[in-house]
Amino acid sequence: MTAKHRILIADDNQANCELLEAYLAEVDCDVDIAEDGQKTLDKVASFGPDLILLDVMMPKLSGFEVCKQLKRDEATKGIMILMVTALNELGDIERAVEAGTNDFLSKPVNKVELLKRVENMLALKSISDENERLRRYIESMEEDGQP
Repeated sequence: MTAKHRILIADDNQANCELLEAYLAEVDCDVDIAEDGQKTLDKVASFGPDLILLDVMMPKLSGFEVCKQLKRDEATKGIMILMVTALNELGDIERAVEAGTNDFLSKPVNKVELLKRVENMLALKSISDENERLRRYIESMEEDGQP
């Protein structure tokens, strides 16, 4: 049996958090919430999410900065990040991509679109994790001199 996926909602607006959490009730996952950029980084360390629904405009650290920090760190770079933002200018999308986001979704969030993207990102995360596990296994076999 595989472990439940973990999704972290990072948004300083409580109503947005509640809405996203309600939408995610249809997904077999554990959900946690962070109210600002620094708490997001703290929750990543304690909760170990597979996916972060990351707002851009947050206190302490912006979503762009949180994303950059997570993607620079070897231990967290594999976490899938879906930026969920009211910003939708081309420059904002480019900044999100440059920060390392895996995808982005504009507010107001459409439930069907959110659920499909979450489903796809969690599937991609599972494949990525399995590839990494196999890579490590092959490396250990090569180190042990196995053919």
